[in-house]
Order: sequence, then C-alpha cells, then structure tokens
Amino acid sequence: MTFTSNYITCAGLEIHYTDWGQADKGTVIAWHGLARTGRDMDELAAHLSERGFRVICPDTVGRGLSQWSALPEQEYCLAFYARIARELMDGLQLRAVHWVGTSMGGAIGTLCAAGLVEPTLKHRILSLTLNDNAPELAQAAIERIKAYAGTPPAFATVTELEAFFRQVYKPFGWLSDAQWRRLAETSTRRLPDGRVTPHYDPAMVTQFTAHPNDYLIWPHYDALKLPVLLLRGAESDLVLPETVIDMRRRGPGALGLLQLIEVPGCGHAPALNVLQQLEWVTEFIEAV
Repeated sequence: MTFTSNYITCAGLEIHYTDWGQADKGTVIAWHGLARTGRDMDELAAHLSERGFRVICPDTVGRGLSQWSALPEQEYCLAFYARIARELMDGLQLRAVHWVGTSMGGAIGTLCAAGLVEPTLKHRILSLTLNDNAPELAQAAIERIKAYAGTPPAFATVTELEAFFRQVYKPFGWLSDAQWRRLAETSTRRLPDGRVTPHYDPAMVTQFTAHPNDYLIWPHYDALKLPVLLLRGAESDLVLPETVIDMRRRGPGALGLLQLIEVPGCGHAPALNVLQQLEWVTEFIEAV
C-alpha cells in the first residue's frame, strides 16, 4: 500500500503528514514518539490501510518535515500539540478517528480524547491505543531520554548515524535491516558543516523544563470514557508496573474499558512493526 506526502497549516505552522488508504472502515491517526517522525508508523499504516482504514501519520511540530517553532518554550508542550491535532482534524474534515499513539503520541491522544484542553475533540476520538504511554512516567526514564534527545550527536555519515539509532532505540525490539535503514534515512538531516544528525529541533526538550509536569496527566486519563488499549513493553523503564495497577483502578480501567497487553522482547517503546503487534492494534480498533 502506497501513501501520499502532504502539508497543512495548523496553528500557523506547516505540518507534514503521510496519508494512507481509504476510509472504508474509518480513519486512524497514528502519532509518533518524542524524538521521532510519522514514518515510524509505516508498517502500522500499511497494515491498517490494507484492511480498509485511512491512516494519517503526522510529524509533530519541530520533528521530521514539519516546521520548527519560533517559540519553543511556549509551543513544545502537550496542550499545543493537542491544538495541532484539532486543527489537523478540522482541516482534513475528520469527524471521528481512532487514535494510536507511541509514547508522546499517546499522551497527545489522551489530552485530545479527554476533552479538557480541546473540548470539541472529546467525542471525536473513538478509541485510544497507548503504545508504552501512561498518565505518569518514571522520572529516571525521562532523564535517560532527555540525555540523548537534548543534545543530538552529529556524524560524518548516515551509516554512523544508523549505528547510533540501533543502539539508542534497541528497546524498540526487533527491526529488520531494511527497517533500521528506513528509520535512519527518514529521520536524518544534514547540518551546515555537512555532518548528519537526527531530524528534529533539539529545543523540543524544553518541554521538560518549561513544563516539568506536562506528562503527569492523571486528570485527563481519569476523564476518558472510551475503549483504551495499553501496549506496554515488557521491559519498559518508562511505564512502571505500579502505574499500570493504578490505570486499572482509575479512569477507563474503573469503567472496564482498559485492555492491557504486555509486549515481550521490547522496552520503550514497541516499534509496531511485527505482525503480532499490528494484529493486536487492528483487532482492538475493529472490535470498537
């Protein structure tokens, strides 16, 4: 299944997204993680589009081919990302969608579905898949992510950058050599001195200093009244088992709307690139 590459203006910024398939069964928004791009969702988008779904995979502002913010301390935060999502959905005339979010993408989806910051989205999100994301994250893991994301390295060659990605994203689980190569090539930008570095604005980590509690989103989770699938990497250091216990007791968990799957062989976060993971997500969305 092929896709188209597109651009749309949201909140005054140019946002890039790929668009897969036809919406015979509905539309899915698949949103990537903190320092990644929408191309991480290629396998999931291809899988879902072959089964009759349209899939929209945005690059968050400051990532991939989307515009960088001139106001990083104000705009690199979950509330602004939720605004981007609302304007994206409005611009594409999407009345209702299923949401699949990896890490940060899951947090954005939680805010959108809860409707506390974007009230018009509350009933337009039909289901929410959280790929190794929770309303409370382990601080040690956040520090680990900040350490590599805030000061992205630069290399002379893409081959060296790919080797770096293979090391830092080892918790994603198994990827084929071709998938590692695509991950590298779709998240590489060249610096003025000719070296290559990951394709995002390093200032996006100001989210953790300007908005230190941005990912502590229990009030939003507690407001969810829709089916939620939590895919937790069995070796995740970001979503702790005790947090999952609380998720079962609160919000959609208390309403019997939370489904949990532990993904073996993965930490933070499963790459959504192997058949079993793709089928888990597809079966959940189709059941909704």
